[in-house]
Amino acid sequence: MLSKNNEIMQQDIEVIWHPCTQMKDHETLPLVPIKYAKGIYLYDFENNRYIDAVSSWWVNLFGHVNEHINNKIKAQLDNLEHVLLAGFTHKPAVELAHRLVDITPKDLQKVFYVDNGSSAIEATLKMSYHYHLNNGKRKPIFLSLTNSYHGETIGALSVGDVSLYKETYEQLLIQNLQVPVPKDQTIASAKEALLKLEDLLKARADEISAFIIEPLIQGAGGMHMYHYEYIKGARVLTKQYGIHLIADEIMTGFGRTGKMFACEYADISPDFMTLSKGLTGGYLPLSVVMTTDDIYKAFYCDYNEYKAFLHSHSYTGNPLACSAAIATLEIFEQSDVLGDNRKKAEYILDLVEKFKLLENVDNVRQQGMITAISLKGYSPKERIGVKIYEYALSQGVLLRPLGNVIYFMPPYIITYEEIDKMIDVAYNSIIKFLFKKSSK
Repeated sequence: MLSKNNEIMQQDIEVIWHPCTQMKDHETLPLVPIKYAKGIYLYDFENNRYIDAVSSWWVNLFGHVNEHINNKIKAQLDNLEHVLLAGFTHKPAVELAHRLVDITPKDLQKVFYVDNGSSAIEATLKMSYHYHLNNGKRKPIFLSLTNSYHGETIGALSVGDVSLYKETYEQLLIQNLQVPVPKDQTIASAKEALLKLEDLLKARADEISAFIIEPLIQGAGGMHMYHYEYIKGARVLTKQYGIHLIADEIMTGFGRTGKMFACEYADISPDFMTLSKGLTGGYLPLSVVMTTDDIYKAFYCDYNEYKAFLHSHSYTGNPLACSAAIATLEIFEQSDVLGDNRKKAEYILDLVEKFKLLENVDNVRQQGMITAISLKGYSPKERIGVKIYEYALSQGVLLRPLGNVIYFMPPYIITYEEIDKMIDVAYNSIIKFLFKKSSK
């Protein structure tokens, strides 16, 4: 007789095609069926528990089954579960929009609701292009950074730099140019990259609608980090050459980098800011495009002028999701979340110092509550990330390395004792596979 875990795994494999997964892997790599969750822990059907060290793909801020967020959603559920946002509105959407305008950079005064991160990028690209069109200019090209990731729908994929995806879907993609990302977190690297950006803008700004960046940290690009001076310089140059600056804060927003938004380090206000993931505390799909009054006014016209923005989703501004987002922002208001995060980040940084002494560790870096460790000496075929993932699960920690990069992005409520375990398991996994590599 199959165990409950194995029974659900078998039922799953019969019908579900999982994301970012080669399904053949699951012939040997077991799925983990989760029965329930609480705080930073996920529990399977055999009562094994796992520290969610990656916040369930970077979305969970204040732990699973958070009482405050639960209560907010339950209260909303008894009043209104959903209504179309075309020609109608509701209090959670209005309240959340005002809260977001209050906490984001000063020039961002309008909120456009979307469903998820990739959709927010799609809407932003269209909005930027359409803005220029409404002003009599055709600018069909977008600009992004090398090593970037902005989602996996066609437009979002076009402005990213994940070679595997782009090579496969090349003929479907929209026009995009790329400039080098700063190679590290130094000011010198930022200035060097800004020179390359200016050279390209001098030559082709008339064709470019917008420059899109992940501020400070490129998430799926191996948690690559760079200095905020680059963001400052990019804001100056995009204004100078008449193109929009899009800050993709889908991953970096809501405290992940040490401030509420990564753009705050550079003290700039972009033309667009996309938000999702932590927006609802990890509960429900919701994203927004924040933009300026100037951009909004370019679409404001009589109907027969055909300048209105053409974009919609069925579940846009869903009341339950908006209520979860309001509850999440209330938690920030009720306690010193960012201050506590800074203390935990310092504690984590002290603990990972020992990783630098390992011969298979190439680089250790941190920005706020995101810490990354790059390994060296492993080929892609060795799949060291998968091996570390399996080992960490066996020790009660969910790590999901990005290739040869191990990273920590836990919910903010993680305790110091739980941080110790998370770091120890990662360290022991590196030691384990260093020993195996050395003994070959």
